[in-house]
Amino acid sequence: MSASATALPLPAARFTDLLAAEWIKLRSLRSTYWALGASAVFIIAFNVNAARTDHSGLPRSDGAAHVELLVHLSLRDAFAQGAALMLVLAASSIGAITVVGEYATGLIRTTFAAVPDRRALMTAKVAVVTAVMTLYGALIAGASFAATQAILDGRGRGVPIGHPGALRVVVASALLAPVCALVGMGLGALIRHSATTMVLTTFVLMLLPGFITDRYHWTACVRNALPFNAWDRLVDIGYGHEPYTLVPRWQTTVTGGWIVFGVWAFVAAVVAVVAVDRRDV
Repeated sequence: MSASATALPLPAARFTDLLAAEWIKLRSLRSTYWALGASAVFIIAFNVNAARTDHSGLPRSDGAAHVELLVHLSLRDAFAQGAALMLVLAASSIGAITVVGEYATGLIRTTFAAVPDRRALMTAKVAVVTAVMTLYGALIAGASFAATQAILDGRGRGVPIGHPGALRVVVASALLAPVCALVGMGLGALIRHSATTMVLTTFVLMLLPGFITDRYHWTACVRNALPFNAWDRLVDIGYGHEPYTLVPRWQTTVTGGWIVFGVWAFVAAVVAVVAVDRRDV
């Protein structure tokens, strides 16, 4: 009998096998450890430096008139805007590389030959990246909060995690990582070119929030619908106390910030899966 006549069809890969394969891919790259480790150190150091600066520059929180303001500043020090921008850049880059890296090396052809079900494959990749980046964000946000509040305790300004708004700051900062990583994956699946993907991702997540003003209704709506502005709204415990009529009310609420996070993550994940499934290698 010929070889073709005796050949048996390969069994379909189980989803758990795809998850394991994507996890092996991600952890086997030395660059993954360098990117995650180095960015974590720099982000935590940035937050610590912000807390140290305020520790030496602001008075103790003894006066009742300034307690609310000082607590607000303490929570802002828990995860500063500069650190958030660094997190956005690191997370989106790692997310994009998980897709465009395989296209750049040609490994994607081997992957598709082994697993013809592209949607299942990309869904597994999305799940692994989301889990890893959520853990990464949680570690950075938790360590930053613990370190900064310990420093500020020297001025009587440190707040516990149970303080109103404190847990929200930590969770929002942690979830900023997987959201941006998924956006990087989605753009990477559409563009498939490393440099172009990095430039566009940086523009959408980091530069666009600064370019768009809130002077007009439509620009204000777009500005409030961007991930970084949603994060800024979530970590600012004083946000939304004053009326803001240029945008729908839901966009100025804490719930609106979580909705923006969820929509960006969901749409980016769907784009990554569908784009790879509908286009040739």
